Amino acid sequence: MNKVVVGFDFSSGSAYAVDLAIDIANRFESDIRLVYVKEKNEAEGPIREEIERRNAAVAPLLKGIKLEYVLRQGNPADELTAQAREDKAALLIVGTHGMSGMKTSMLGRNSYKTIEQSPVPVLIVREDFNFNKALETIVVPLDNSDDTRQKVAAAAMFAKAFGSTIHLLGLYTAKAADVRGIVDGYVKMVEKFLEKNEVNYTTKFIDVSKNVTADTLDYANAVNADMIAIMTEQESNLSSLILGTYAQQMINQSRIPVLSVRPKDVMANSVNN
Repeated sequence: MNKVVVGFDFSSGSAYAVDLAIDIANRFESDIRLVYVKEKNEAEGPIREEIERRNAAVAPLLKGIKLEYVLRQGNPADELTAQAREDKAALLIVGTHGMSGMKTSMLGRNSYKTIEQSPVPVLIVREDFNFNKALETIVVPLDNSDDTRQKVAAAAMFAKAFGSTIHLLGLYTAKAADVRGIVDGYVKMVEKFLEKNEVNYTTKFIDVSKNVTADTLDYANAVNADMIAIMTEQESNLSSLILGTYAQQMINQSRIPVLSVRPKDVMANSVNN
């Protein structure tokens, strides 16, 4: 894995994001880049001193990897995604209170924009999650949408590194046989992909009774999940990527870390055979 980029602003949420980033980066032998987006008139000296102090405190946890930081100025979402591009990062991690604009437990506008713009998967972590628990269980919901399988490769990468089990959740959103058949087919493709890559998995199918978000979260909580993988949604009538309703609801409501993957046409083929 290439570099892991982490949004940081001294909040407890961003501090947890750093802790999780160290665990992930150690396993993938990747360096970490902390990104602090400062305000226009904010003095750099105290910021650098505090970041360097904190970095020194966690240095013993690093296993042959580097923990570096950079100060940027501008819109937090723009600067984080720009840094991810410059570093050719493989992952961007943000705490729920890890960027300007996060004034409540609900993610702020800048967080949504980060996920929409990010060229790499974004892992959103909440400060109230139990980070002492190992990443053992990853939930991957699959529906009948064209890009639903594209998150599987990223989830499998984590599962291989952590020895996790992927819980495939086939979501039937309609009674129509053709819709259910699409879900069945996608799940079989993913199972074949996971078997080929020697990733442990389980499979469950459910009829959506509340809504996709609520039912996915109910299942994730029932299996004591440590991560949920979702797609950043794209409206078919728009040329730009937007964060759809399902993704917004999932990120707002989930206390479990959410890995959001941006659709890419070339990725779908990786789980088609």
